[in-house]
Parts: sequence; C-alpha cells; structure tokens
Amino acid sequence: MPVYLPKEKVEEIFNTYAGSPTNTGDTQGQVALFTFRIEKLSEHLQTNKKDHACRRQLLTLVGKRKRLLTYLQNKNIATYRELIAKLNIRK
Repeated sequence: MPVYLPKEKVEEIFNTYAGSPTNTGDTQGQVALFTFRIEKLSEHLQTNKKDHACRRQLLTLVGKRKRLLTYLQNKNIATYRELIAKLNIRK
C-alpha cells in the first residue's frame, strides 16, 4: 500500500525540517519525509500482516533513510544529532 501524501503535508514537512517548502533536495527534509512514510507503513502493517509488497517498500525506505543519515553524520555531526533528537530516531 503506497502512502499518498497530500501536497500540503509534504510542504509542511519540508518547511519544518528543510527551511523552505520548495527545498525538497535537503537531506534533513528527505529524512523527515521518509520517517513520516515509515511510520504510516508500520501502522498499516500492524493490521495487514500479510501485505508483503508493503513490507518490501518499508524495508526499502528504511535503507534509504539509513544511507541519508550516514551521509549527514559524515557531513555534519551536530545537525545529525539534532535531527535524530527531533524525529525520535534511535540509532
């Protein structure tokens, strides 16, 4: 089950974490968007345990988020720690 986000929600996420709703290439904004989508897919999988296509998409998103977080950690450790605390991601 793909997570379709309204344009307003995506703009809100990027405005909060990237500074501008049009700054969609920002690493922090992308990590926040992936985190939101991961949470929604996890909720879906709680009720639909046999939805394997959704599970595969979830694992793909988790991998993408992990790569972006590793990049951010190598680039700017202070920003990385701040983002982890804001999103309540433990790593």
